[in-house]
Amino acid sequence: MQYEQATLRRLQMMELEILEAIDSVCREHGITYFLDSGTVLGARRHGGFIPWDDDIDLGMPREDYERFLEVAPVALGERFCVTCSRMNPRQAALFAKVMLTDTRFVTDETEEAGFDQGVFVDIFPYDAVCAESNAAKRQRKRCMMWQSISYLYHSKHIVVPHKGAMGTIEAIACRVAHYAVRALFSPERINRGFDKVAMIAKDDSESDMLMASSYAATEPFPKSMLLPPSVICFEGKEFFAPADVEGYLRTQYGQTWNQLPPEDQRRNHAPKELYLGKDL
Repeated sequence: MQYEQATLRRLQMMELEILEAIDSVCREHGITYFLDSGTVLGARRHGGFIPWDDDIDLGMPREDYERFLEVAPVALGERFCVTCSRMNPRQAALFAKVMLTDTRFVTDETEEAGFDQGVFVDIFPYDAVCAESNAAKRQRKRCMMWQSISYLYHSKHIVVPHKGAMGTIEAIACRVAHYAVRALFSPERINRGFDKVAMIAKDDSESDMLMASSYAATEPFPKSMLLPPSVICFEGKEFFAPADVEGYLRTQYGQTWNQLPPEDQRRNHAPKELYLGKDL
């Protein structure tokens, strides 16, 4: 589907409501978080959402992430649903989501997996990266492997990087891999494998880098670039952000992070079905 502007803005405001609730719980319980990825970019470049964007991403150091998963299901109340792949074997993403109840945000992948996804905010655990460079490469590679396995387990319709003939070949390969993965793995095994690799460096005293382990293809960040969080304005409200916002954005998006992309590269995650609840 394509968004009408009014629909997109309503979706963004509902996601902002989720963010405000998460922020309140984190402040009350002393849980560290920061705006992540395109949400940081939007805050710094646009003062809020990137105009065509339709999601909010947060990061949390692993210890805070685990604490959030403990307290948030009760602390957030019945309007919100906290989910992760450990709680819900139908969830392919190896990170947490906070969703609004009585909403639907359906993609081909979530529909095929049987995952009842509502309007959401994504929360990514940030894990310590092995200090030794070869060990760090293996750690990142294996984190990406487990996340790929999870996506393939839950759906044979994976978004592939190419179009045309190459894209067709990739799509066929994903369908074949889906059935192989279903035969070899279970959601429990996938979660155990991912957690073991993601947290392998938690006791490495020499580690001074953190990575969003669920999408470890991105470059790790120095701890001092992320923590302690700074404060940034997003949609007229103050939230937490990486300690060095511009350093983070250069690492994530390159030196041209502040330039708008061409219109044909302005992508979002528009679903096949969207229900935002009853109009008030």
